[in-house]
Amino acid sequence: MDYRYLGGSGFRVPVLSFGTGTFGGKGEFFGAWGATDVNEASRLIDICLDAGLNFFDSADVYSGGVAEQVLGEAIKGRRDKVLISTKATFRSGDGPNDVGSSRFHLIKAVEASLKRLQTDHIDLFQLHGFDAMTPVEETLSALDDLVRAGKIRYVGCSNFSGWHLMKSLAAADRHNLPRYVAHQAYYSLVGRDYEWELMPLAVDQKVGTVVWSPLGWGRLTGKIRRGQPLPEVTRLHKTADSGPQVDNEYLYTVVDALDEISKETGKTIPQVALNWLLQRPTVSSIIVGARDEGQLRDNLGAVGWNLTTEQVARLDAASAQTPTYPYWHQRGFSERNPFPAG
Repeated sequence: MDYRYLGGSGFRVPVLSFGTGTFGGKGEFFGAWGATDVNEASRLIDICLDAGLNFFDSADVYSGGVAEQVLGEAIKGRRDKVLISTKATFRSGDGPNDVGSSRFHLIKAVEASLKRLQTDHIDLFQLHGFDAMTPVEETLSALDDLVRAGKIRYVGCSNFSGWHLMKSLAAADRHNLPRYVAHQAYYSLVGRDYEWELMPLAVDQKVGTVVWSPLGWGRLTGKIRRGQPLPEVTRLHKTADSGPQVDNEYLYTVVDALDEISKETGKTIPQVALNWLLQRPTVSSIIVGARDEGQLRDNLGAVGWNLTTEQVARLDAASAQTPTYPYWHQRGFSERNPFPAG
């Protein structure tokens, strides 16, 4: 397993991390992802640790907190061997303050996550989304207090737009508060919007990207093909409308390119799709998920080799789309607005 620095921090994380969205299976939405119990989770974590993957990502809303509980039980007795990332901001209860990134909610959310995870600290704590109702200074001040108390080590965000992230970083610098070292963002071969603004920002501000749904919300498994129905076992049956949208013809074009390179390399389609991401600027870690050992071992096969420059270029071409304004306009001035380099 390779390790990379998380943004501009001195904190190193494996290039693959494991997402616990499949843990618990509470409710229809998360039940469609999976229903991994403690015994199954312990086995998956064993495999991860054997491969050098020691970074596990969760959130307080995953199965209503059950995912964190399962993770906490599964790592019992080996907390010193793992890194834990979790998130809060989304609604986690019925009360008026059970949502957002206010001081009240964040402190309450961290305390609850620590209890469910059975630990005294969270290695990376991320805001799950931007809260426009709370001043960024209040949010950052609360995070600073939690860092100083030793309850969280590093802070990050997720699903921010460019101005959300830049406003927060500017406020952190102005008031000497913690900077976000990570941005957990959607990025895949069929979802390259991240490159338009967030990637240049991440390069400039040294924010490491932790990629969620790197297989395009389950579309780049190799099982979805032109002229064929959805496979019987896929979360897309119940969650397609809740995740990133992808035009079918565009998807098939990308899968065709992946299929060709899969045959050339002897790697599976998911392994090729993940390896392409590992070569993109700003990517610190890619969150992979798995319902079972087979899926996990296949994902782990994405590391230890690299696509050629020519193969990357072919995937770039197959997945290219015209960006929205002003990004298409800026590309006409590439002499001074080049594509980000790592």
